[in-house]
Amino acid sequence: MTSHGRLAGVIPPLCTPLTPEGRVDEPSLDRLVDHLIEGGVHGLFVLGTTGEVSALTDAQREQVVVAAVARAGGRLPVLAGAIDTGTERVVDQARRAAAAGADAVVVTAPFYAATHHEEIRRHFAEVAARVDVPVVAYDIPSKVGTKLSPDTVIELAAEGAIVAVKDSSGSDVSLRALLSRRSARGLDLSVFTGSELTVDYAIGLGCDGVVPGLGNVDPAGYRRLFDLASAGQVELARAEQDRLFELFGITSVASRAGRSATSAALGAFKAALVEFGVIAGATLARPGIPLDEAERAGVRALIAEFGPRIGERVGAGTIGSGSEEPVGQ
Repeated sequence: MTSHGRLAGVIPPLCTPLTPEGRVDEPSLDRLVDHLIEGGVHGLFVLGTTGEVSALTDAQREQVVVAAVARAGGRLPVLAGAIDTGTERVVDQARRAAAAGADAVVVTAPFYAATHHEEIRRHFAEVAARVDVPVVAYDIPSKVGTKLSPDTVIELAAEGAIVAVKDSSGSDVSLRALLSRRSARGLDLSVFTGSELTVDYAIGLGCDGVVPGLGNVDPAGYRRLFDLASAGQVELARAEQDRLFELFGITSVASRAGRSATSAALGAFKAALVEFGVIAGATLARPGIPLDEAERAGVRALIAEFGPRIGERVGAGTIGSGSEEPVGQ
């Protein structure tokens, strides 16, 4: 695994701040990394769906990894998406990320061309064999068109091809099957939920952590939620989850007329970060359409009602370092 040990806890998928011209805004990215670390997260995941990886050039992808690794300064692990259509392209992306300093790479099944279970298994196994950092599997069928079955994930973990999986499938049945079979086989596989809306449930079920897009906006809230759920404080965890559930409403503020659901959600995250002074602008990678002023006003209203609790910090009054061990890990 990485030098930081087994992956667990809150690992937000970072937004990629962009200038109005579409270039990577490194000063804003630095502030975002600081914002998340000060919020007590346990790791950083760049170049995921929330990071608009599919719309960035290879040069921009490398730039993001280099900048995030430099700003993190070894304080916590940095995971980088190596997400592409086929094995050779993924190996190339993974090697670039590793050379840029990533502690692990996050890989989906191949997409565009349909794939079979055996092709997917070989894909992950070959990537793992050809790169020098650990591989995290990313199960997101809504984007790649293929669901990673629990049996495939267990098989890959048993072979040592993957060290963790992020489950963004939305299938509670599949997640439960994965956790049950991991336990039965005694595998050292970290399982993360990709749903920021059911973290208390997922941790109670046995997940090791969460990769929450909304964690860009309220990292300390997700750290509190993780700590409470891990400590078995069910009612307090539920209350915090309920607040974050309502805050997630910012993703539904934008009009869907002429705009995708992805643009609406990512535009809301970036608009909120602009409101907090973390990033300079809310530009989306083309062809994404950012929120307009009326929509940003809707985001502000929800932040005012359900947003981060000003002055509150992780645990007993102070922000965690981000390198602290997760509860129970």
